[in-house]
Amino acid sequence: MSTHFTKTPGWLDWYRGPSRPVFQLPPGAVDAHCHVFGPGERFPYAAERKYTPCDASKEQLFALRDHLGFARNVIVQATCHGADNRALVDACLGSQGRARGVATVKRGVSDEQLRELHAAGIRGVRFNFVRRLVDFTPREELLEIANRIAELNWHVVVYFEAADLPELWDFFTDLPTIVVIDHMGRPDVSQSPDGDEFELLVRLMREHPNVWSKVSCPERLSVSGNPALDGEREAYSDVVPFARRLVETFPDRVLWGTDWPHPNLKNHMPDDGLLVDFIPRIATTAELRQKLLVDNPMRLYWGE
Repeated sequence: MSTHFTKTPGWLDWYRGPSRPVFQLPPGAVDAHCHVFGPGERFPYAAERKYTPCDASKEQLFALRDHLGFARNVIVQATCHGADNRALVDACLGSQGRARGVATVKRGVSDEQLRELHAAGIRGVRFNFVRRLVDFTPREELLEIANRIAELNWHVVVYFEAADLPELWDFFTDLPTIVVIDHMGRPDVSQSPDGDEFELLVRLMREHPNVWSKVSCPERLSVSGNPALDGEREAYSDVVPFARRLVETFPDRVLWGTDWPHPNLKNHMPDDGLLVDFIPRIATTAELRQKLLVDNPMRLYWGE
């Protein structure tokens, strides 16, 4: 761990002994949402960050990839690094073509810098609307960035909480790119998957075919929030109907990822092997799993 940074008090480090999944991933499977943190000695955390994590290096991420049986990764810029994408770029370049990235950029980014990011494997930018994680960025600035990256055929990833979707609806529908929603818009899984709140997300995807969703992070969304409470490989049961609904309704516009190393979790740190075993519970046929894990991410990030 870095000696230059002190972790946020109570920070949970990622689980060091993940089990091997019972579920065998299809050949070419992509972990389409994960992060790298630092190492802080080489890639310092941003001064404006709202948390300080443990280090989680590209080598550790790639070791997990191989242990779980994935072929590729999509690495998303972590908010603790702000708009300094050096750790992300280093990981993509170090993957030997097996990783793509989603960056954070600011209005002042030059065309040359965007081209350099593209050459490194970046294929999208992330807009974060979770106020406890980032400071507010004016929407006109974000729309300007979106219009610029559309010329590179990149997409926009949006992270928000379900209660904020009505306020964000017009902005999302104005974006000129594919829009990928992180973690199903963080629904309240104590409500019904047919209830008004989640129905609004379904309506957004139904009415706007450029909108995709990641059906990831059951450990972050579950009310029980701990496999020990649910019974190991039946963990996070309350999230299943929400994710399954999106997978079955929009099979060509869903993605899945581990979210390793699971930043800002408060009550437990998941076993990534158990998370992989969550997949067949939400994608119940081989065809759905092929689309979720291989066809969709390869089309979006590798152009295949």
